[in-house]
Amino acid sequence: QVQLVESGGGSVQSGESLRLSCTGSEFIFRWYGMSWYRQAPGKERELVASLISVHASPTYADSVRGRFTIARDNAARMLYLQMNNLKPEDTAVYYCHAESRYSSGTMYWGQGTQVSVSS
Repeated sequence: QVQLVESGGGSVQSGESLRLSCTGSEFIFRWYGMSWYRQAPGKERELVASLISVHASPTYADSVRGRFTIARDNAARMLYLQMNNLKPEDTAVYYCHAESRYSSGTMYWGQGTQVSVSS
């Protein structure tokens, strides 16, 4: 059974940092583009950062560029999101997402981890 499990969320104050991790199992991790999404209360889920492969350039939402860094370790089947200088508007549930680069429409979601930033 395919699983994506996030960890590392929590409650911090504005300006602090968090590092999210996501571990994938039961699928060929390196064949998948990996992303982080987030969903704040009352808002639609939005793409935060994406890294298609270890050789690709990452992409970021304008709101996090320069503060967040996405990284992946295919051997460890891990995806990371380093979040620095957190702001209250970063408060959301953060989701790990995997999408196959070879099978259109094959994708998986994690269960999400809560990040709360207070001013």
